[in-house]
Amino acid sequence: MKQITRNASLLAASAVLLGLAVPLTASADEPPAAGHAPLVWTDCSGSGLDPRQRCATVDVPLDYSDPDGRTIEIAVSRIPAEKPSARRGALLLIPGGPGGDSLRNPSGKGQKLPQQVRDAYDLVGFAPRGMAPSTAVDCKLDPADLGTTKLLPWPDTDGSVAGNMATARRTAEACARNGGELIRHISTANEARDLDRVRAALGERKISAWGVSYGTYVGAVYSQLFPHRTDRIVLDSNNDPDPTRVTRGWLAAFETGVEDNFPEFARWASRPGNPDRVARTPAEVRSGFLSLAARLDREPLPWPGANPPRLDGNALRQTMLTNLYDPDDYPVLAKAILAAREGTVPPVPESPPESVLQNTAAVGVGTICNDVDWPDSAAAYQRDVDESRATHPLTAGMPRGPMVCAAWPFTPREPAVRVTDRGPSNILLVQNERDVATPLSGALKLRRALGDRAVMVTVNSTGHDAYLANGNACGDRTVSRFLATGKRPGSDLYCA
Repeated sequence: MKQITRNASLLAASAVLLGLAVPLTASADEPPAAGHAPLVWTDCSGSGLDPRQRCATVDVPLDYSDPDGRTIEIAVSRIPAEKPSARRGALLLIPGGPGGDSLRNPSGKGQKLPQQVRDAYDLVGFAPRGMAPSTAVDCKLDPADLGTTKLLPWPDTDGSVAGNMATARRTAEACARNGGELIRHISTANEARDLDRVRAALGERKISAWGVSYGTYVGAVYSQLFPHRTDRIVLDSNNDPDPTRVTRGWLAAFETGVEDNFPEFARWASRPGNPDRVARTPAEVRSGFLSLAARLDREPLPWPGANPPRLDGNALRQTMLTNLYDPDDYPVLAKAILAAREGTVPPVPESPPESVLQNTAAVGVGTICNDVDWPDSAAAYQRDVDESRATHPLTAGMPRGPMVCAAWPFTPREPAVRVTDRGPSNILLVQNERDVATPLSGALKLRRALGDRAVMVTVNSTGHDAYLANGNACGDRTVSRFLATGKRPGSDLYCA
């Protein structure tokens, strides 16, 4: 779940509830939803945007069980297809998160798409419900609780989860007090329903999508709820869709993701001639990291300007986790290790303004806690964390710790969507073999759940985000061909 770390990173539902808002599936012959006024496109706010990008808002129900009740706004952006005679439709750019948006993506990553794809599709970004400039939510958390080592459940230095449980209670109480009615209606299923309202407002009978990280789950849920509204769907860096765990399972997957990726860093950090060489051998990189983290647990260094303002073992572990997302960031981790080993501290990581962190945190909290119910037993979490610390020392128990959902005061309004193989065969999964946030093991579970609806391209590469990012030329070619022509490999493909 990329945004939980980077930014601090339902079909089983009642048919009665869903029937009040949207059909479980849409007929292939059904016309686009009527009654939507044409979108009013205006200049987008912000700098550095492509001058062709324009913005609008779409009204959607706050509560899909009360479709005629209060509405909220979803902000959307668009760059039209560059060759009208070749236009096929719209390509939704579904962001990671939860807590990310793609409003700038038509001007950004969308411009990395090959010309044939940009000729064929309007590139459409959006801010999910709760994310500014859509109708925004804010829990007004204590600024100290916005630090990544608080938003993620890094245990106390002795492995205790008592501090995590206290943070969970504070955060849950703040969201219940300050999040309003909107905080209860933020969920993956509702994001998927919002996207279908966006599709209808765009006047599209069907829509294509490129979902990344958490966006793969959104794309899979949309494809489950609205299978006949989908055209060509690319899911990039994929999550396990287990409806009994959802984000709790993705958090646990960091154990595997770190173990898949740390050896790559260790090889790089022990290479002769590397100006940021940490040790002579990969084994020494690992043992040295573990020893340094343990020392910082006992004797943290002051780290003015950081949140919290100390470099302890968990801050070093979080630095590791963040910088394993992209091999280009290995030098940042190496420099942090070298500095801490000498008793100094690295530069404080850049952080968005507090208002952005508050908004991102609230959307993330609302989504992960409303998607599925989490256990509330501190003793059960403690057992899991103890086991995790013993078997996966690099992550020190964090992946199995209690997040805010352990104290969430609200019961999910519906079960999580169960992703199945029912629907058209129009999905292409692309997945790096070594991905710290969405490991291959979880992607294979989504592949199995989708069955014959999907083909999967596994890329022999390291890092999070595969297509046009940390993948390879073979994977990029395969995805680009699918978006441009609809042609997929005849079976699952390995891109060496």
